Amino acid sequence: MDTVQQQKIRLSQLEKGSRALIVEHEESAFKLTLMEMGCIPGEPVWVEMIAPMGDPLALRIAGYHLSIRKEDADKIWVEIIESN
Repeated sequence: MDTVQQQKIRLSQLEKGSRALIVEHEESAFKLTLMEMGCIPGEPVWVEMIAPMGDPLALRIAGYHLSIRKEDADKIWVEIIESN
Protein backbone atom coordinates (compact mmCIF):
# COMPACT_ATOMS: atom_id res chain seq x y z
CA MET A 1 0.00 0.00 0.00
CA ASP A 2 1.43 3.37 -1.04
CA THR A 3 1.30 6.11 1.54
CA VAL A 4 1.42 9.74 0.53
CA GLN A 5 3.01 11.86 3.21
CA GLN A 6 1.91 15.47 3.27
CA GLN A 7 4.61 18.08 3.50
CA LYS A 8 4.18 20.89 6.00
CA ILE A 9 5.08 24.33 4.71
CA ARG A 10 4.43 27.87 5.85
CA LEU A 11 1.24 29.56 4.63
CA SER A 12 3.40 32.40 3.29
CA GLN A 13 5.04 29.93 0.84
CA LEU A 14 1.82 28.99 -0.96
CA GLU A 15 1.25 30.28 -4.48
CA LYS A 16 -1.87 32.02 -5.77
CA GLY A 17 -4.65 29.47 -6.31
CA SER A 18 -3.23 26.94 -3.85
CA ARG A 19 -5.40 25.20 -1.28
CA ALA A 20 -4.20 23.81 2.02
CA LEU A 21 -5.26 22.69 5.49
CA ILE A 22 -4.02 24.57 8.52
CA VAL A 23 -1.92 22.27 10.70
CA GLU A 24 -0.56 24.47 13.48
CA HIS A 25 0.52 27.95 14.58
CA GLU A 26 3.83 29.10 15.96
CA GLU A 27 3.58 31.18 19.11
CA SER A 28 3.04 34.86 18.37
CA ALA A 29 1.18 37.86 19.74
CA PHE A 30 -1.27 37.53 16.83
CA LYS A 31 -1.98 33.78 17.25
CA LEU A 32 -5.19 34.15 19.27
CA THR A 33 -6.55 36.81 16.91
CA LEU A 34 -5.88 34.58 13.89
CA MET A 35 -7.64 31.67 15.57
CA GLU A 36 -10.62 33.88 16.41
CA MET A 37 -10.81 34.80 12.71
CA GLY A 38 -11.09 31.13 11.71
CA CYS A 39 -7.45 30.18 11.18
CA ILE A 40 -7.73 27.04 13.27
CA PRO A 41 -6.03 23.68 12.74
CA GLY A 42 -7.97 21.51 10.28
CA GLU A 43 -9.57 24.48 8.49
CA PRO A 44 -9.07 24.63 4.71
CA VAL A 45 -7.57 27.84 3.32
CA TRP A 46 -7.35 29.10 -0.30
CA VAL A 47 -4.83 31.69 -1.47
CA GLU A 48 -6.89 33.93 -3.75
CA MET A 49 -4.44 36.76 -4.37
CA ILE A 50 -0.94 37.86 -3.48
CA ALA A 51 -0.01 41.53 -3.68
CA PRO A 52 2.58 42.43 -6.33
CA MET A 53 5.36 42.77 -3.75
CA GLY A 54 4.25 39.55 -1.99
CA ASP A 55 2.59 41.23 0.98
CA PRO A 56 -0.28 40.93 1.99
CA LEU A 57 -2.02 37.71 0.96
CA ALA A 58 -5.77 37.49 0.32
CA LEU A 59 -7.21 34.24 1.65
CA ARG A 60 -10.58 32.53 1.67
CA ILE A 61 -11.14 30.77 4.97
CA ALA A 62 -14.15 29.79 7.08
CA GLY A 63 -16.55 31.22 4.49
CA TYR A 64 -15.09 34.72 4.23
CA HIS A 65 -12.15 36.66 2.81
CA LEU A 66 -9.16 37.55 4.98
CA SER A 67 -6.16 39.70 4.19
CA ILE A 68 -3.08 38.73 6.16
CA ARG A 69 0.45 40.09 6.32
CA LYS A 70 3.19 37.80 5.06
CA GLU A 71 4.90 38.12 8.45
CA ASP A 72 1.83 36.59 10.14
CA ALA A 73 1.28 33.97 7.41
CA ASP A 74 4.88 32.88 8.01
CA LYS A 75 3.86 31.63 11.48
CA ILE A 76 1.08 29.32 10.19
CA TRP A 77 1.98 25.79 9.04
CA VAL A 78 -0.21 24.10 6.41
CA GLU A 79 -0.42 20.89 4.36
CA ILE A 80 -1.05 21.41 0.65
CA ILE A 81 -4.31 19.99 -0.75
CA GLU A 82 -4.04 21.43 -4.26
CA SER A 83 -1.50 23.71 -5.91
CA ASN A 84 -1.19 25.50 -9.23
